[in-house]
Amino acid sequence: MIAGNKELAIENYKKFAEIDPTNINGAKIFEKLKSKNLLKFMALLNSSYIYFILTFILCFLSCKNTSERHYSFAEEQLSTTILSDSIMSCVKYHENLIAFTNATIVDGTGTSIKQNQTVIIENGIFKEMGIHSDIKIPQNAKTINLKGKTIIPGIVGMHNHLHIPRFPDVGDVAAKLYLASGVTTIQTCGAASPYNELELSKRIKDAKQVGPEIIPSAPFITGQGGNPNMIIPRDTKHLKDTMQHWLDQDVKWFKVYRNTNPNDLKTIIEVAHNNDAKVRGHLCSITFEEATKLGIDAIEHGLNSTSDFRTNKFYGQCNGGREYMDELIINSTEVKRLQQLMIDNKVFLTSTVAIYEASIPNRAFADKRTIKVMSPFLQNQYKERRASFNKQINDSIRNNRLKRIMEFEYQYYKMGGLLCAGVDAGRHVLPGFGDQRNYELLIETGFTTEEAVQIMTGNGAKALDRQDIGTIQVGKRADFVILNGNLENDASTIKNVETVFKEGVGYNSKKILEKITGKFGME
Repeated sequence: MIAGNKELAIENYKKFAEIDPTNINGAKIFEKLKSKNLLKFMALLNSSYIYFILTFILCFLSCKNTSERHYSFAEEQLSTTILSDSIMSCVKYHENLIAFTNATIVDGTGTSIKQNQTVIIENGIFKEMGIHSDIKIPQNAKTINLKGKTIIPGIVGMHNHLHIPRFPDVGDVAAKLYLASGVTTIQTCGAASPYNELELSKRIKDAKQVGPEIIPSAPFITGQGGNPNMIIPRDTKHLKDTMQHWLDQDVKWFKVYRNTNPNDLKTIIEVAHNNDAKVRGHLCSITFEEATKLGIDAIEHGLNSTSDFRTNKFYGQCNGGREYMDELIINSTEVKRLQQLMIDNKVFLTSTVAIYEASIPNRAFADKRTIKVMSPFLQNQYKERRASFNKQINDSIRNNRLKRIMEFEYQYYKMGGLLCAGVDAGRHVLPGFGDQRNYELLIETGFTTEEAVQIMTGNGAKALDRQDIGTIQVGKRADFVILNGNLENDASTIKNVETVFKEGVGYNSKKILEKITGKFGME
């Protein structure tokens, strides 16, 4: 009898949703009430009253005369019950209203660092910020003193896979690594396990797992002679049908790989842009100039994948000599002309210098925290690779190439190009930790603290066309990182993550990392 009434309660809930699908406020709160034991209660009532009671609850909770502050408070109180136990075990702060004092802020806009700031967040949004004397802290706010600490926006990782070589899906642990490292949003830039990626994105969105906001990708698209694990179009119809399948999954980012046919790229860009989607490229068969003129949105890896300057290269083929990596004059007219073409066409460039550094013998060292997170398999791989590197420790060619890659990216930024960054995890460069290493290498390149943070945060948000994240500004989502130390004085402070706030919830970085010791790259 009770079971039957419970089914009726569920059915009446569905009917209400059909009657008023636009009742967003009421529907949001009802979903949270439903997640508790409301339906059990409804099941005990006479079925003739169920629909009336459901309707009354929704009308009451969504009443437009209720003040916005009261609604937000009610929603926040309910939200505390829907975070899973696994998430709550990593949460340090979950208050509705928090004030931070004595903060040093690098806000992600590229403007000067702000000292002795007070920041107030409410309902997961930056509400107020400024010098202490100009800000009145509400009496009911939790107050946190950030003297001696730096806050930056949550990192927006723009080449942040959920796979690594040999392991097509490391998403579960990678997501935790990303968030613990201060990365609050990622665009995966190509998927090796696309359905798992979509499912993980949903689990995180539904507050069932710790991790950054994931903006998923379709599987990699390449061409004849390319990686057989990627999509190799048989013909134009096959290509369009495949893209439509992923568009139907609400995937808005496509990644083309080294052997892509120029005609296929033209089709990919046309289909994507007709569906408000974007295309990124790790190029070789197609030059930067050709891809830019076709309308590509983003190009990965900078100078290292610039086939424009290869000797004896044939159209549409990934071939030719790479002498340019050692001989090309970065500030030459031909390089600047190419970069200006990309800038004029609003192509953003993604820096992945940490993974390139990992191939240089005298620079490819894993720190203790990295080894601690690695699985035994990856630890052994690293030891074997390190032993090989020790036999050829002075690789001046790759060292010089790293510097030239840096120069190319620095010039692109200074010319007005949109430069972003991402980890492209592999070798000993782990998700999140590698993003932090990117920051240190941007500083080594010559960027200021403000510029490097902007590249890692605000620029990523611009590339994603997101107005709600990427910078610490009033009205934006409270995604930010508390670093223990002075980031301007010491670039390694980027690794001293104390607390990561995502949507106003503060996560304890140390606790997240403790849960994944030895788990990254399990066979």
